[in-house]
Amino acid sequence: MAFAGTNVSLSQPDITQKLTERIDDLKQRIAAWGKRIRRYTERSTRFNQNRLFQSDQKRLYESLERPMVSGTGPAPDQADTVAFWRGLWSEPVNHSEGPWTEVVASQCAGITPMDPVIITPDDVAEAVRRAPNWKSPGLDGLHHYWLKGFMNRNASSSLRREAKCKMILGS
Repeated sequence: MAFAGTNVSLSQPDITQKLTERIDDLKQRIAAWGKRIRRYTERSTRFNQNRLFQSDQKRLYESLERPMVSGTGPAPDQADTVAFWRGLWSEPVNHSEGPWTEVVASQCAGITPMDPVIITPDDVAEAVRRAPNWKSPGLDGLHHYWLKGFMNRNASSSLRREAKCKMILGS
């Protein structure tokens, strides 16, 4: 017996066919085990995240926002990195503006601009009041918890003005 537990011996005439069948069978078993392990890992991760969401949302969102470590090797040299990006961004690029841009500009010329939107601190306080504290932050990166505290305290008008600009402009 060439392979223990199988009916395959090296003296059989169709040995190559049986070997390829056996190899295919083992590959399928390995693939099935891999899928089973992957499903278990995903299910376990979901279960732990759901449990953490029920008990401590803040810790869940912190763990989701934590950057993943992508490499453990040495960091690239700063001079090489700067030279690489400087070489990319310093060269002028000539874009070919197609005639469609002029067509779109002429079509949009007749559209009346929207009236400016004025957002008062009371508007922000009312919008934030009903929001859950530790849900995923928006583009500004602030959780609702901090916005609620900011709107409730007597902040200076310049801070409120900055927050208003950040919310309007998104920068």
